[in-house]
Amino acid sequence: MFLYRFLLTCLSPLFALVLLRQILRGRERLSDLAQRFGADLLKRPPSAAPVLWVHGASNGELTAARGMIEEALRRAPGIEVLVTVNTVSARRMVRKWKLPRLTVRLAPMDLRPVLTRFIDTMRPAVLVSLENEIWPNRFTLLAKRGIPVVVAGARMSEKTAGRWEKLSPLFGGVTRRTITAISHLAAQDMASEQRLLQLGLPAEVLLPRMNLKSTVEIDETPSAEFDALVPQFARETTWLAASTHAGEERLICDAFQALRRQNLSARLILAPRHPARADSVITELKQAGLTFAQRSKGEAPGSAPVYLADTLGEMALWYRLAGISFIGGSLVERGGHTPYEPVQFDTAILHGPHVSNHHAAYRALDEAEAARLLTDADGLSAAVAGLMADPKAAAEMAQRAHAALAPLREDQMRQEAFWAALADLPKLQALA
Repeated sequence: MFLYRFLLTCLSPLFALVLLRQILRGRERLSDLAQRFGADLLKRPPSAAPVLWVHGASNGELTAARGMIEEALRRAPGIEVLVTVNTVSARRMVRKWKLPRLTVRLAPMDLRPVLTRFIDTMRPAVLVSLENEIWPNRFTLLAKRGIPVVVAGARMSEKTAGRWEKLSPLFGGVTRRTITAISHLAAQDMASEQRLLQLGLPAEVLLPRMNLKSTVEIDETPSAEFDALVPQFARETTWLAASTHAGEERLICDAFQALRRQNLSARLILAPRHPARADSVITELKQAGLTFAQRSKGEAPGSAPVYLADTLGEMALWYRLAGISFIGGSLVERGGHTPYEPVQFDTAILHGPHVSNHHAAYRALDEAEAARLLTDADGLSAAVAGLMADPKAAAEMAQRAHAALAPLREDQMRQEAFWAALADLPKLQALA
């Protein structure tokens, strides 16, 4: 642990420079840098209200955890909820929820002086960390103070577990100390659970497994934006490439070019996972010779075959418009994004081979012939062309997906077990 802390301290000026670069690019403000390093913290007045600290990386994790946060506020009117996030976009999203007794800020850096100031000021009663947000200094410092650390929907890929195993000897057993600082853990799936146990997680801290994203339901009420766009997109011939990453857009462009040679009415909505990558996506579109309209600039789709959806918070709109959806992060090694959201909107699902983030869900979909696995541009083009030519098959595929995922959705008993565990913790018995 000492070497880990020493290395982080030495690298902190570099972290500050990287964040300063974000400021110079206009993506963050100086106040955001101050927030990450805890320089903006003021002593809070004494309060008897316990603070439930919930931490998630970005939009996806916090969207998945919103129901859990609202349930905590409902169960315990006397608590306050502090949400920390890694990105300014997630902070903006949580602020828009306008939930009572909830504050949100950028998460403190994993540096002991920063964390000490943060904990002294915010005085959390417990930390609930989401999915794969496991931080050595944060966890061990909280445990040393007797503050429980709970991980909800814990996700640990084989690659990440291997990295933790290799790093631990170099950093004085940092892995085991971090993992054993966890008070309770509900793994997302059996594979993640087993890897965490192998890393040293005590079996007695395990809670029933829970996948937070399996319970997410996006508001299905059509918006004014939907009413404006729906006449411009025929759902049966509209293909959405959702939450794509670097390395996928080139394949998607190649696939769409081949598709257009067969079907001139085909349309593509291209929604990159990170809108800040719009410039690189535009480069791919131009190199492929594809004309497009850009959402962030307010351009109307018109007759352009491609609509670049480079905005945040509108994925529900794109799922409503598209009868066929490719789920990104799966043609490159990013683990794939959730299939639960597209299933909600009755869109046929296509995906690549890298789906470790939601392995059980994609396996259930594939076995039920409710999704299709593709590995290259030719396969992607052929699959989209086939589904566009047979809208009935696409609709049946979407309906099978509901039945395939139904057994995997979290039941009330698992949620109750999670709340019961938190209710056993000091100062949070009001959650029972």
